[in-house]
Amino acid sequence: MYHGILPVYKSRGLTSHDVVFKLRKILKTKKIGHTGTLDPEVDGVLPICIGQATKVSDYVMDMGKTYVADVTIGFSTTTEDQTGEVLESKSVTEGMVTNEQIDAVLLTFQGTITQIPPMYSSVKVNGKKLYEYARQGETVERPSRQVKIEHIKRLNQVVFNKGCATFKIEVTCGKGTYIRTLATDIGKKLNFPAHMSRLTRTNSGGFHIEQALSLETISEHHQNGTLDESILPLVYGLKALPMIQVKDDRLKQRILNGQKLSTARFDSALNTQLVFVDASSKNVLAIYEPHPTSHDEIKPKKVFN
Repeated sequence: MYHGILPVYKSRGLTSHDVVFKLRKILKTKKIGHTGTLDPEVDGVLPICIGQATKVSDYVMDMGKTYVADVTIGFSTTTEDQTGEVLESKSVTEGMVTNEQIDAVLLTFQGTITQIPPMYSSVKVNGKKLYEYARQGETVERPSRQVKIEHIKRLNQVVFNKGCATFKIEVTCGKGTYIRTLATDIGKKLNFPAHMSRLTRTNSGGFHIEQALSLETISEHHQNGTLDESILPLVYGLKALPMIQVKDDRLKQRILNGQKLSTARFDSALNTQLVFVDASSKNVLAIYEPHPTSHDEIKPKKVFN
């Protein structure tokens, strides 16, 4: 059985669940999970956790993502992307919006911003997903959320066509960011209705689209017995956490047995989750966290054995 993280290229037309379902059939294992849903009309890298690595999927999702999106100004839609019905339109022609104006607006989104999730999303309100309300023609008050935009920039010259203007942006952001909503908010600051007309995820949790394999390629490698070469150790999914290399065999055994440990034996202050790694094999032993009541101890959160 495989254990590790496999960067998969999800093509347009497939759901993230479709990818997991197909991989379970290809690899003949049920212990597979993805690390962040991509809408059917979005393509890009989808890190897949297999075997023991399913225990670190949350950590991969927390590490941030990079997208390349097409923003089209001139009309907005019900879904905030190209799949929805037109809500509002306002013709835009050359000279009405410039590259310099777009760049100035993009800068205002860098850092921590407030977003209101789109009605066509899986965010729950009163125990019901927003898209379920939307499909019934209902609109409910949506809670705002704080999200982090690490980096945002324009990638090309704005293109004018048939009363609309389109430009590409690259966005590196934290968990929970809606690029669809970002596109519509960019349009509002330019005084035009807007939507996201195309989206590709180029990086997720440190896994790049250049590393990602198609389902067809994965199937071929599996049949040829060469897939292990493309599966990365689960330690790659924990790169955002501090790591401690463990050489002492007795300490390794205590960690693998899930015992609490005194912070006094470690040099640095342990005030966050950390990863213990076997110094010889480079395998992850466990993830530990501060003890909630005993401040001079750390306790296991996840053990890998």
